[in-house]
Amino acid sequence: MANSAKLSNDQPTALITGASRGLGAAIARELAPTHRLLLGARTPAALEPILNELPGSAGWPVELTDYPAVARAAEPIERLDVLVHNAGIADLGTIADSSVAQWRNTLEANLIAVAELTRLLLPALRAANGHVVLVNSGAGLRANPGWSAYAASKFGLRAFGDALRLEEPSLRVTSIHPGRIDTDMQREIVADEGGEYQPRNFLEAATVAGAVRNAVHTPRDAHPTEIVLRPIPR
Repeated sequence: MANSAKLSNDQPTALITGASRGLGAAIARELAPTHRLLLGARTPAALEPILNELPGSAGWPVELTDYPAVARAAEPIERLDVLVHNAGIADLGTIADSSVAQWRNTLEANLIAVAELTRLLLPALRAANGHVVLVNSGAGLRANPGWSAYAASKFGLRAFGDALRLEEPSLRVTSIHPGRIDTDMQREIVADEGGEYQPRNFLEAATVAGAVRNAVHTPRDAHPTEIVLRPIPR
């Protein structure tokens, strides 16, 4: 585990993937007061800003689709209280214009990598009676034109969460289904759609991060299984 900070042992530990910017960084800010943080991204350089902002956290840089590297990075983690799967990609387009590579890359990043990292960390999660948070999407509940590959990956992610919840009764598994969020990724999507970007039409990253925090802090007598958030244009 690559890290740039000493982690104290008096707090529960949370690993957040895709934590270098956007929603992942917002989730890190929400959990930082109560958790030791392992912050994931592809490279150490990508993590420098959020690690500087949250000096008590540690970097966990690894390419999540490089499964031998993920196994090496996960091996030192013996106990894990919270695993937040936030990393993912959105490669949009119609079925007619899609390619095998597009489908394969989307399913790999948004579903298969999630399943493998969870599998590798199951012993650590079981040791803590931990909590797995899957940052899904409204596209995991319905499919719109041009979103087929992305929606398929998110429908699959929801199914994965449902199965994990039943197979691992000592864990809590929460699927978060936000609508579109004001992030850099969203700006790229709107640009590809040819629209004009209006931040007020989207959820704020801090709002969705707050929902993740609330799920994690839900008392143990309750199991928050699904949270759906929709933006209210301002």
